[in-house]
Amino acid sequence: MAFFNDLPVKGYTMLNIPSSYRCYRLLAGALMLLAGCSVGPDYVRPAAVPAMPASYKEVNGWKPAQPKDEAIGGAWWQVFNDPQLNALEEQVAVSNQNVLAAEAGFRQARALIQAAKAGYYPTVSAGASVSRAHSSATLGSSSSHNDATTYTLPVDVSWEIDIWGRVRRSVEASRASAQASAGDLAALRLSSQAQLAQAYFQLRTLDAQKEFLDATVAYYQKTLDLTKNRYASGVAAKSDVLQAETQLKSTLAQAIDIGVQRAQLEHAIALLIGKPASDFALPSAPLGASPPPSIPLGVPSMLLERRPDIAASERRMAAANAQIGVAEAAWYPSITLSASGGLQTTSFSRWLSWPSRFWSVGPTVSETLFDGGLRSAQTEQARAAFDAVVATYRQTVLTGFQEVEDNLASLRILEEEAKAQDEAVLAARQSVVVAENQYKAGITSYLNVLIAQTAELSNERTAIAIRGSRMTACVLLIKALGGGWDASSLQKAAQ
Repeated sequence: MAFFNDLPVKGYTMLNIPSSYRCYRLLAGALMLLAGCSVGPDYVRPAAVPAMPASYKEVNGWKPAQPKDEAIGGAWWQVFNDPQLNALEEQVAVSNQNVLAAEAGFRQARALIQAAKAGYYPTVSAGASVSRAHSSATLGSSSSHNDATTYTLPVDVSWEIDIWGRVRRSVEASRASAQASAGDLAALRLSSQAQLAQAYFQLRTLDAQKEFLDATVAYYQKTLDLTKNRYASGVAAKSDVLQAETQLKSTLAQAIDIGVQRAQLEHAIALLIGKPASDFALPSAPLGASPPPSIPLGVPSMLLERRPDIAASERRMAAANAQIGVAEAAWYPSITLSASGGLQTTSFSRWLSWPSRFWSVGPTVSETLFDGGLRSAQTEQARAAFDAVVATYRQTVLTGFQEVEDNLASLRILEEEAKAQDEAVLAARQSVVVAENQYKAGITSYLNVLIAQTAELSNERTAIAIRGSRMTACVLLIKALGGGWDASSLQKAAQ
């Protein structure tokens, strides 16, 4: 329509407009030059801790991976070289319902960036209306017709110029919030993967204990049969038979009891991979005797970029800082450019004709003179929110250091404990052999055999449990180090 040529919009030709109105273009240009400033503090990341440690304390006395060793990759569970674990872990990201919910939350946060960017642009609305009115005949109108129909086709444009940076700070806050949401998603995914690996190794530890107990039950059955034969021959007492039978049944009960824990762990794994517990089963596969893999540590300062929860907390600080600028922008006047134009007539046949055109354009400046302290309260609230997020960030960093140190200490101490326990197992096995030989020779009573067998059983189970604990501590160390994640992915995530 030709009437658009009359609107003083950049990129359109100015026709039929008095020179007095051309000043609006100059005013708009000047306002756009002013729209480069942003009130409020620019974001500077606060210090995470007063003094960043140069190395981890608990690494002393424990040999981590050498610098030449490969760093942890995104599929960190592959360092355990377990195909069954690999297959299960791959299902967490695509089937775990908590992870999928967090992914949907991230998409919502990313959509809010575009919602905030909408403030950069003018609002354009259009509509059509037809109205019929009857004017009073007592007003002395000279017209003989008091009824009139008005046909209107308006287009309205309104644009609040972002002089003080309110919109820019809002976009900055939304982008940082979306990046924080991406960090939350990565942290939840890592946590779910670590929970799966923990449950998996605990289950495999139970399989190893069940295998040992089954073998022990078979051995105790042979011992009971031998004792019964000796009793039948008059060599052994009835009490020896009863004691041997008690040892056998007690060990059998322990083997059966493991089934409860194993079933619960199997059900937990099914939940983590998004499957009904009724439709999921893992075949028995006892945990081997291989030590946990070596894990490259890096320096403590790298933890700030490698842990998604720390990165997410840092991004929340940036968002809270931007919100201070949004609050402070409310103290300054707002300038809005408005324009409207269209076609209006009382004759339907002339509705879309050129003489029916109308237009208006002009700026509006508004400033709040009194609000009962609302803006002061909002600004103070934004600053307090930023201080709270800073404290949360530092707490998250300190917690990250604690978790790394905890699991380094666990791995180092469990390694020493495993060596001592292996020696205890060897001694217990030799003690059983000696006690049985002495019993067969008639030198000692059957009670000595029971004591030696009980000690061996306890030490063997403890050794298996320590192997499982070492694998679990290794998983937790990888999780504490961020699982191969890197903060650079946040920038891409918010695009």
